[in-house]
Amino acid sequence: MLLIQRIKPFFTSKEEFHLRLVFAYQYFSIIKNDEVYQFVPAEGKEIIINIRSLQIENLGEVFVFQRGRRFIRIPLYQLLLVSDLHMHLSTILEGVMEVDGHLQEEGMREAEGLVEQLEKENWERMVDYALETKNRLLFKELMEGLRMI
Repeated sequence: MLLIQRIKPFFTSKEEFHLRLVFAYQYFSIIKNDEVYQFVPAEGKEIIINIRSLQIENLGEVFVFQRGRRFIRIPLYQLLLVSDLHMHLSTILEGVMEVDGHLQEEGMREAEGLVEQLEKENWERMVDYALETKNRLLFKELMEGLRMI
C-alpha cells in the first residue's frame, strides 16, 4: 500500500462545476516500502474533480514518481485504490469549498457518503491484504474493529 506523504496543489482553479488541481515538483510525494518518491510532472499533472458529483473525471491520468533512478508510473484510478489519496483530496476539496463560502448541505451528505464508501473499500482491501499475507494479527484487529462499529 502506498501512503501520500505530501500533496499540495501548485495551482487550483474552479471552472463552473469543475475543480482543477495542478501539481508540480515537491508538492506531491508518496511513500512506498518506507522510501519517499517525489512527483515528476512527466505525464499527468492534474486532477479534475466534478464538484456536483464529487467524482474525479480524469481517472486515466498517469502520475510519475521518482526516487533516484527508479520511477513509479501509476494511473490515477490505481493510485486511488492503493493509497490514502481520497482522504487527502477530501481535505483539499473541503478547504476549497469553505473558501468559496457556499458548501451546500446536500453536497456534504454526498461527500460523507463518498468518504464512508471509500473507507469501507479501504477496509476491505486491508482485509484482503491480511488474508493474502496470512497476517492473522492484522486480520483479527480488523475484525475486532468491525464489531466495535
